[in-house]
Amino acid sequence: MFKKCPGSSSLRTPELKIKKCPECGSEIEIFSTDLKASCEQCGFTVYNDLQSFQQLPYFPKQF
Repeated sequence: MFKKCPGSSSLRTPELKIKKCPECGSEIEIFSTDLKASCEQCGFTVYNDLQSFQQLPYFPKQF
């Protein structure tokens, strides 16, 4: 039937995505196998869209 599992080729060959940092506008490189990556300029963390459905802003707890 199948010679290999469907979709397994994308796991073996990670894809590189370039995202724009929402804080400073720099380019951030993130591979499809990475959960998150940090901006080299400002340190802002972006998340991989495939593994986390949305990136939530950080709101400190107010007491």
